[in-house]
Amino acid sequence: MKLVLATNNQDKVREMKNLLDDLDIEILTSKDFDDFPEIEETGETLDDNAILKAEGIFKVTGLPSLADDSGLAVDFLDGAPGVYSSRFAGPDCTYDDNNTKLLQEMQGVSRERRTARFSCVIAICFGEGDTELVEGNAEGFITEEKAKASAGFGYDPVFFYPPHGKTFAELTLDEKNAISHRGLALKAAKAILNQRLSR
Repeated sequence: MKLVLATNNQDKVREMKNLLDDLDIEILTSKDFDDFPEIEETGETLDDNAILKAEGIFKVTGLPSLADDSGLAVDFLDGAPGVYSSRFAGPDCTYDDNNTKLLQEMQGVSRERRTARFSCVIAICFGEGDTELVEGNAEGFITEEKAKASAGFGYDPVFFYPPHGKTFAELTLDEKNAISHRGLALKAAKAILNQRLSR
């Protein structure tokens, strides 16, 4: 089986390949195609966007495609940034822009009110009318300042994970993949892929 990772985000590709590489599947990425589109995330939910991307890339490549959409929901901000996590600070913003805006909006908020969760929805499109969805979640807190560690990406420097006593940015890739929202969703996705391979 060939499987296309339906993303242009190389940080996501790195995490996905780390968890999927032991499958008897040829993993393809945007770099394997001359004209790999950027699917616009116009959905109102993480589910919507994951499906849009997986089915959009399937239509272009004709190959089974796996896409994720992830979001950070902060309780104090009524679930924001949520589905708008990647563009929280505006169009063309950087990871750092998003983290800076989030910390500014959380300034002076006490620890017990800084609860948040990462969610990841993965869609795998195997063919027309054949798309499966799985989800993973990780509970934590928003820190008061960015972690100095440079690992991870997105909101990792400001997401503190109590069981490890560290932010996601302070974890190794293997540590993060074992407990993160994307790691848990990918494990569920692997189970589906294994089922398909055994048919």
